[in-house]
Amino acid sequence: MSEGADSALSVAQLKDMDVDAIDDKEFDIPQVDTPPTLESILNELEEEDIPFVLEDTCLLNTDNMDAHSCDTSSLASSDSGDPTNLKRKKKLLDVNTLVHGSVLRHSLLKGISAQIVSAADKVDAGLPTAITVAGVIAVGTSHGLALVFGEYSNQALRLCLGSKSTGAEFGAVSALSINHDCTRLLCGFAKGQITMWDLANGKLLRTITDAHPPGTAILHVKFTDDPTLAVCNDSGGSVFELAFRRVMGMRSCDSRCLFSGSKGEVCCIEPLRTPPDFRDHPITQYSLLAMASLTKILVIGLKPTLKVWMTFPYNKSDPSSVPQLAWQFVPVQKIVNPILAFCKGDTVHFLLVKKEESGTIHVIKQKQLQLSCDLISLSWINSRTLALVDSHEKLQVVDKPSQEVLEIMDLEQVQLVYNSRHFKSLATGGNVSQALALVGEKACYQSVSSYAGQIIYLGTKSAHMMSLRSWRERIDCLLKQDIFVEALSLAWSFHEGTAKAVVGLCGDQVKRKGVVADKMVEILFQFTDHVLKKSPEQGKIQVMEQHFHDVVPVLVDYCLLLQRLDLLFNQLYSRLQENVVAKGVFLEVLESYIVADRLGHLTTPIMKDLLAHYHGSGMMDSLERCIVHLDVTSLDIQQVVTVCWDNKLYDAMIYVFNSGMNDYISPLEKLFSVIGGPLKEGRSLTDEEVIMGNKVLVYISCCLAGRAYPLGDIPEDLVTQVKNQVFDFLIRLHSADSIEEEAVFPFIRTLLHFDTREFLNVLAMTFEDFKNDKQALEYQQRIVDILLQVMVDNPDFTPSQVGCLFTFLARQLAKPDNTLFVNRKLFDQVLEFLCSPVDDSRHTERQQVLLELLQVGGVVQFDEERLLTLAETAKFFQICEFLYEKKHLYDRIIDCYLNDPLRKEEIFSYVHNLLSMPGYSSEEKQAVSDKALQHIKELVSLDAQKSSDLVLFHFPEEVQSILSELQEDHLQFDLLSALLGPREVSGLAPGFTQDLALHELLLELMCRFAPEKLLGFLQSCQHYRLEEAIQITDKYHHSEASAYLLEKKGDVHGAFNILLEMLKEKLSVLTAEQNEGSPEEEFARRDLEQALNTVIDLCHRSSQGLNQQQTEGLWFPLLEAMMASQKHVTGPSSKHTSDVLKELTMNVLNSMSSFISLPAIIQRILQDPVYGKGKLAEIQGLILGMLDTFNYEQTLLETTTSLLNHDLHWSLAHLHSSVKRGLHPRQDCCNICLQQYKRTQDSTDEIIVFSCGHLYHLQCLQQKDCGLEQLPRNRQWNCFKCSSNQGGRSAPPSQPKRCRSASLAQTRVTSVQHEADSEKKKFFVEATLDHQQEQSWDQLRSLFRGPSRLSILSELSHGSEKSGLLMSAQTGPDFQLKLSPPPLVEE
Repeated sequence: MSEGADSALSVAQLKDMDVDAIDDKEFDIPQVDTPPTLESILNELEEEDIPFVLEDTCLLNTDNMDAHSCDTSSLASSDSGDPTNLKRKKKLLDVNTLVHGSVLRHSLLKGISAQIVSAADKVDAGLPTAITVAGVIAVGTSHGLALVFGEYSNQALRLCLGSKSTGAEFGAVSALSINHDCTRLLCGFAKGQITMWDLANGKLLRTITDAHPPGTAILHVKFTDDPTLAVCNDSGGSVFELAFRRVMGMRSCDSRCLFSGSKGEVCCIEPLRTPPDFRDHPITQYSLLAMASLTKILVIGLKPTLKVWMTFPYNKSDPSSVPQLAWQFVPVQKIVNPILAFCKGDTVHFLLVKKEESGTIHVIKQKQLQLSCDLISLSWINSRTLALVDSHEKLQVVDKPSQEVLEIMDLEQVQLVYNSRHFKSLATGGNVSQALALVGEKACYQSVSSYAGQIIYLGTKSAHMMSLRSWRERIDCLLKQDIFVEALSLAWSFHEGTAKAVVGLCGDQVKRKGVVADKMVEILFQFTDHVLKKSPEQGKIQVMEQHFHDVVPVLVDYCLLLQRLDLLFNQLYSRLQENVVAKGVFLEVLESYIVADRLGHLTTPIMKDLLAHYHGSGMMDSLERCIVHLDVTSLDIQQVVTVCWDNKLYDAMIYVFNSGMNDYISPLEKLFSVIGGPLKEGRSLTDEEVIMGNKVLVYISCCLAGRAYPLGDIPEDLVTQVKNQVFDFLIRLHSADSIEEEAVFPFIRTLLHFDTREFLNVLAMTFEDFKNDKQALEYQQRIVDILLQVMVDNPDFTPSQVGCLFTFLARQLAKPDNTLFVNRKLFDQVLEFLCSPVDDSRHTERQQVLLELLQVGGVVQFDEERLLTLAETAKFFQICEFLYEKKHLYDRIIDCYLNDPLRKEEIFSYVHNLLSMPGYSSEEKQAVSDKALQHIKELVSLDAQKSSDLVLFHFPEEVQSILSELQEDHLQFDLLSALLGPREVSGLAPGFTQDLALHELLLELMCRFAPEKLLGFLQSCQHYRLEEAIQITDKYHHSEASAYLLEKKGDVHGAFNILLEMLKEKLSVLTAEQNEGSPEEEFARRDLEQALNTVIDLCHRSSQGLNQQQTEGLWFPLLEAMMASQKHVTGPSSKHTSDVLKELTMNVLNSMSSFISLPAIIQRILQDPVYGKGKLAEIQGLILGMLDTFNYEQTLLETTTSLLNHDLHWSLAHLHSSVKRGLHPRQDCCNICLQQYKRTQDSTDEIIVFSCGHLYHLQCLQQKDCGLEQLPRNRQWNCFKCSSNQGGRSAPPSQPKRCRSASLAQTRVTSVQHEADSEKKKFFVEATLDHQQEQSWDQLRSLFRGPSRLSILSELSHGSEKSGLLMSAQTGPDFQLKLSPPPLVEE
């Protein structure tokens, strides 16, 4: 067991510690009587109080890692280590959801931290600057000292190397490195010196001052696997190899430049250090070194000769991102090879390095890790897990195989030490490149050191260690926080091998599962006790139930997963049943698992409690669902049957009888006793009894089909036996407890009365399976005989039920392998019964049954003539249709449809389909046509529109004969209205639709039967003669229609006179004595308004083409009629009527003022007796209204003129400024030939510049044919590059493109040689507007946001016409329009 190994190792280390070396007073360690054990230490909640114990490196080997930990991805628990998250709301999680818990153990190295602070205060050692860890821990300070602490267990200060004077000379310690056997320490300094110390006695062995160029700080110094070989990196970006020699007692150091900073500055180096287990790995002979510059990664071999094995450039990243390198030996396909992890920015790359048999180094790129943060530190914890620190000092633990973030921890409290001063080389004058200084802002290379699976982070006043927790410790952390559900989920992931970063779980799979299962059982007990302890003792029962509902499913789930039902039903249940609410919730929760067949067997005590609880709580449906899924051996059959029968749980009762006792008949007897009584008495069944009867049918169907009820299958050895038992039961002559009056075959009789059709369907499905089973065929014949005996000649059964029986029999007899025998005379009896004319009840039902019987066909043959006679007598028209169709007498089917009141409407579809579809002979179609024409009168009476469709499609030549056949005028009108009215499909109209005589006939009929449609018909139709139409409308005194026809003829005055007479009649009705507000008065007023509007509309239409005298001949009689009517106003409502007439007169004046001058109108008004006498006040309103309107129109005209002039001036000014604006070419070469237009000093090539900035030679445009006009002189040009996508050709002028190249101005520029000097100058020789001036208005309009002011003014003018001159507008002599000025556009 790995747990034991951990404990033994740690105890052994504790025994080997030099306890006296620890000063209790200095570290303030209290005395304890009993020292704590390792288990108690690991189980403490406060992580800061955990003493630092280094885990042995052997625990980190790949053999001790869970080989399956990377197979399944999971959800990261990124906040599991956050103390603020401990109070989060607990919620039930899915068992399959994976949590990680707290993966990292964070320990403060109190001894080292205290002594760092003490050294800084007491001996002025300075602040810590660098740290390295191997067997010991070394910390460098800013005053040049190196503090060496002993083993991890005591953290005692062993050595203080260097002095303040050395620090003053060399500067701060900038880099540290310890060799693999912890005997030598290399110190690099900010001023460039390197010292080597003997860690055994603290002796200074070497001081190296000439290993690299002076004036640069040491950024890195690292031992390789060879103790005589080290590498260093300075702030100049160079890398040097340091070879240590000792000759004749003299120590020396040879330096060799591996990489010069002039070729690219290196800011990180990492030699491949081999763990003790892999000292013999073949890759070690090359002494590989990885170097990270600002642009790429290099891997070189120092042995046997210097060689570059690989270079890898970075992706694009932030220049301030810090390159990171880290080596790790990783097993890949059972072979261990080193992997180099490197990053710069947010992406971690992995390179697998292995030695080929040929001796070369082969590098394989693996899947990269993409993060969303800028990384400043990269370390391996083990071969599967990395620790990454981002620029926000967040530590992320990542599982490499799944690339999943397991945990995120905030390192802000660490106060990480950064190496920025050394990267900027401030101690030597800051002579570094700007790029390296930028990277150094976030560099913390010397503050992070990893060794044997543990990572040390150096803070300004402390040192912190991070290591992976063991699997048991991770679970215990969750348990201490009472997070039991997550703890169980985490433990289950250990059990299944899906967890990540697993430590301490060794052995084969079975052994690992056993250890974890024992831990999970322990958690389940703790969880149960915790829930019972935290249960609310009082309050709402719902709250208490919810408390246990959140827990019990978790307990059941994990017991089922662990296959520990004994634990669930014994120990856990015994604890839960102490609480009444918990016991009830437990028993109710079991239902879902039982129904899902996850729990099939219950112990006897549990089953007893289950029955009692469900029965007591009234949960009988749930109890029934549970029983039918449980193993019968766990049930008390007698108790269950009693409970089921008493509570009507028939499904459960059937299941217990079938599965427990192999008894399939007793349930039938019990069920028949329930539904048999009501059916015998003839009363209707209740809903519950109907459900019961359906259960019986389904149960019989399952038994006869070999299926178990309600689910599953009957055992194969019982299928035949059960089927025979059920048949024997059904054909019993009497029931067991029968009385003398009981009819024979009670069970079949009961099922037939309950649902004949469904029972026969059950038998039909059962008979399908009878092939060669002789006994089954005998049962089949026996049942059929019983059915005939029971149902035929029995008045208790309806025709529908009898018909169902014979339909069933006919289908059975029609089968090819039929063995049934049925007397054919029975079918004749059924025919007589169904067609009996004596009984008129259930007519539709009888017909439908007989139709189904006929459609089965086969052996059922009737005398068709006799059947037809019976069907006609019984008025079974569908039967007649069926028989006529067999005889191809399609014309007689028309009579069937016409005589059938339920299917009359279908005759039109039938006739149309038969005459349109192929497959019928011409004689048959002709017979149908003749029959349809014979009954055309009935068809039109039935539906004139559908009849017209038939005539239009099939009888267009028979229209006259059809009209004469109809005889009755209203039928002719209905048919003609449908034929000649508007139709959706106009393309199919035959010639008769333009027949003038037919339209005039329809017009005359319409005058008689639908005069309200007359005017609409005359307006929409053109196929009539005007003279004849006028005579018809005059004959029937339809004045409005006559007026329309006269106007259409051109006799405007005739039409006007007719409408004027109509208006006078309406006026006389209104002026008669009527009560104000009465319905008659309101109707007369609306009628008058409508007539007046009709006359005004006629005058409006006609005044356009008449002279002044003719126009006055229309309007003045109308005005006189309106004014004259006011003299005849009488009755009690005379004032109201007079006001109405004056308002209507104003409407007339308003309309006529557009065609007749105002003086003429005023003169005519003054001549009228109504207005001509009396005071001026009578006409004051009319006069003032006309004057206000005149003022309004005059102001409107002046404002419109001013706006138009202003807009025109602004538009032309804008166009002028656009033309004069200079054009700036984008480049100085032609966009077609790409040659500069200054090719020669004497060049006179014409150049065209477009507003889009493109420039062309005139000759190039001519070659590309980019002209918009064909006349050479006036030819305008379009930009070749912008104009179109069709090879540079512009669109035709009719379709101009709105693009930038379609400029407002194109300028021709001629390049000439000035005589005064040799410099070429450009000037304008011609300035013209192109063809696109027509588009200028569109471009200007695009600058406006909204409708144009012209359109607004147009609407105002139209509105004024509609509202009239005498409108009640708030206008006066000082009226002014308030309109906004045109928009200002920046030039």
